[in-house]
Amino acid sequence: MKIRKVHCFFEQSGTFKNEFKKLGFEAYDYDIQNEYGQTDYVIDLFAEIEKAYEGKTSVFDGITPDDFIMAFFPCIFFSCQSQMGIYFSYVNYRNYTTMQKAAAILQRSANREKYFALAVKMFAVVLDKDLRLVMENPWSEQTFLKYNFVMPPSYVDMDRSKRGDFFKKPTAFWFLNCEPCNGYTLTPNKDVKRINDCKRGKTAGMCSKERSEIAPLYAYNFICDQILGCKNKHEKQLSLF
Repeated sequence: MKIRKVHCFFEQSGTFKNEFKKLGFEAYDYDIQNEYGQTDYVIDLFAEIEKAYEGKTSVFDGITPDDFIMAFFPCIFFSCQSQMGIYFSYVNYRNYTTMQKAAAILQRSANREKYFALAVKMFAVVLDKDLRLVMENPWSEQTFLKYNFVMPPSYVDMDRSKRGDFFKKPTAFWFLNCEPCNGYTLTPNKDVKRINDCKRGKTAGMCSKERSEIAPLYAYNFICDQILGCKNKHEKQLSLF
């Protein structure tokens, strides 16, 4: 895949951005947060999606079909944990009255609808403008997008740790106006973290730093294996484990 510029949406860590740079690409991070000091454009991407969907001037106007967008769309209301929060029996509601449980569930449902609409609008904008995008989101058993989205994922990585990531969790990737290259560089991570042990985000809809982190090794492998379809310097690394 030939790429002019890379735009990493909802990424503040610089992980994918910096791996793209190592491979010779001009790349930028876009996020409303900048806790890592890596965000090149501190911007409200949700507001930009809404503006683009309404035909107004937005960040998408500076992106061309020769560019590439990697979008780590916030998953907090689509995740398995969020699905559990729709049940009256959810453990976090154990001290709530029935009315308090109902209010919490309805608020969660409203938040999920808001973010679901934003994801659909982002896809619509990208398809309408003929832009290339890959969106990442979890793919565990009860993930909301598994049965309730506009299209199925193009590729699902069932165990990211085998490609060098910190986490084992299944992850889905939607490729728009491009196709996965279906390469696979096996480089297991020996220090795998548990997602349930990570700190929660400070703001609803935003993941904590620890929970949203992706290992640079995984980013490099994924870019080479699935986006570029190029030779990977880690192909022989399996013999080290």
